[in-house]
Amino acid sequence: MATMYEISVPIYVRRLSGLAGCLKKAQALYAEKKYDEGTLLNYRLYPDMFSLTRQVQQATDHARNSTALLAGVEAPKVENNEKSLAELAARVDNTIAWLKTINAGQVDGTEAKSVTVKTPAGETKFTGMDLLQHRALPNFYFHCTTAYDILRHNGVELGKRDFMGAA
Repeated sequence: MATMYEISVPIYVRRLSGLAGCLKKAQALYAEKKYDEGTLLNYRLYPDMFSLTRQVQQATDHARNSTALLAGVEAPKVENNEKSLAELAARVDNTIAWLKTINAGQVDGTEAKSVTVKTPAGETKFTGMDLLQHRALPNFYFHCTTAYDILRHNGVELGKRDFMGAA
């Protein structure tokens, strides 16, 4: 049976590595073609959906914040002020670097740990396992996938292997 660490941190690291690679491919394409990055950063698949920038911010926030809650540590404070593909990729890379500072002993055994997620709508209590299964991982995958879809829709040549990240 997989441990709490195995179903969280390595998953986040691998998928975020894929996301960083996708962003770097977009950056190279937009530089080569001299396209305006701002149009891509602000692109939404539908008017009521988050932009590419916000999708990436949300993916990194879910990975960082859920890991911090489980590990019982403070998540690094990150401003939502990225204005380029390079800055978004750096945000992802910084999240990966921080996740790699968390070891299995900090996360394993937190299945029944009581954690509270604070949002603008209020506070919600979870067990560690419920946090991962019903909030953190679904949201993380949603935002990573939507960022990928925005990039693909805007002509960045990506495939499933790009999304999956390096093993």
